[in-house]
Amino acid sequence: MLIPIIMAGGNGSRLWPLSRQLNPKQFLPLGDANVSMLQATIQRLQGLDIATPLLICNEQHRFLAAEQLRQLDMEKSNILLEPIGRNTAPAIALAALQATNDGQDPILLILAADHLIEDVPAFHAAIQTALPLASSGKLVTFGIVPTHPETGYGYIEKGKADGTGGYAVSQFVEKPDLPTATDYLASGAFLWNSGMFMFHASRYLQELERFRPEIVAACRSALAGCQQDMHFTRVDKAAFELCPDDSIDYAVMEKAEDAVVVPLDAGWSDIGSWSALWDVSEKDENGNVVKGDVLQHGSSSNYIHAASRLVTLVGVKDLVVVETKDAVMVAHKDQVQDVKKIVEQLKLQGRDEHINHREVYRPWGVYDSIDEGHRYQVKHITVKPGAKLSVQMHHHRAEHWVVVSGTAKVTNGDDTFLVTENQSTYIPIGQVHALENPGVIPLNLIEVQSGPYLGEDDIVRFEDKYGRA
Repeated sequence: MLIPIIMAGGNGSRLWPLSRQLNPKQFLPLGDANVSMLQATIQRLQGLDIATPLLICNEQHRFLAAEQLRQLDMEKSNILLEPIGRNTAPAIALAALQATNDGQDPILLILAADHLIEDVPAFHAAIQTALPLASSGKLVTFGIVPTHPETGYGYIEKGKADGTGGYAVSQFVEKPDLPTATDYLASGAFLWNSGMFMFHASRYLQELERFRPEIVAACRSALAGCQQDMHFTRVDKAAFELCPDDSIDYAVMEKAEDAVVVPLDAGWSDIGSWSALWDVSEKDENGNVVKGDVLQHGSSSNYIHAASRLVTLVGVKDLVVVETKDAVMVAHKDQVQDVKKIVEQLKLQGRDEHINHREVYRPWGVYDSIDEGHRYQVKHITVKPGAKLSVQMHHHRAEHWVVVSGTAKVTNGDDTFLVTENQSTYIPIGQVHALENPGVIPLNLIEVQSGPYLGEDDIVRFEDKYGRA
């Protein structure tokens, strides 16, 4: 049995301002697809003889992940939640331990949720090549056939061919400088390290126990104390926090004697920067990649993303211009690796534009903070049919709700009543209240908050159908 393990952690700070801490790139529709990178990763598995994929993600992304699986009619799929990031070796250990918990020993196909693969048949062919190798006890990694001297990836040197399409791993090497990368490309002996793997769950645990037993011990404890919450598996936070932080490359693959690499030539990219996204996106006659409401004159080789308003360019080239509702980023394509430096500045200044978008997704729907000022904030709230916000109260703010469309079922203190289009209700400070959409169409309303403190942490929850504290 082959089980895909899809790792959906990471923040993708180099793709700010689209990718943010609470809505990172794996949950965004990038490239030319209309689905998120996570959804594209799942869809490209169609046609393979596999079990239901297991998704691993950070706890703060659980509702994003669940909603995107629901859109693929996979709402019953299990999602393994990491309470804190500890890199790839522990994440895969959790998956391997869970997969062998009932005495089974499946082959695991380890995939990242934020990779682009254009040639799906070639991807499937590489998996078929790797299967007998993994079945025989090998630890298989997939090496990308390089197309240019790339300095942003690690490399794998091919050793002796095994006659079945795989090669012994001679060595893993760190990201090289340009002259070294050029030599690697010319030699034909080096592949890019993709971060994709295949092996029996027991073989991975055996090797991890050999080289990093403390990781296995911590993950066993974390999984032993897990709790099942709907289709979420929550591992024990205290136990997992004691787990060392290490990648699968450092912990296992660079030390294992049975590591083999299968070349993959399938139009792969990890979309690690805006320039990488420009490389793989469809371009107009002037080499521009245009997303959204954009006008340009005399401009070429640019990446322009307009999320909420008109963006215009005149007489420029080789730029990345990304506009969202709360931020605009302009960079030269040669400098996009330094976008993360802006994210670091935002953190140092205590700002929150790196954490979330103006639009914030919740398990019940979404809200957009459309205006704010001294002692007030205005939100546009959309509640999905059948969804309900928690029963809650606020110590520092009052709220006024005006229904724009749909029907709201409102609990306001001891009273419960319906509020329909063009009607409103007022929630005083300290009043226990709840909001629900009992209808079959989305509920849209405008919320006006007023008070001395309007932070999201001023919420005392008494009851919540989504298990939030």
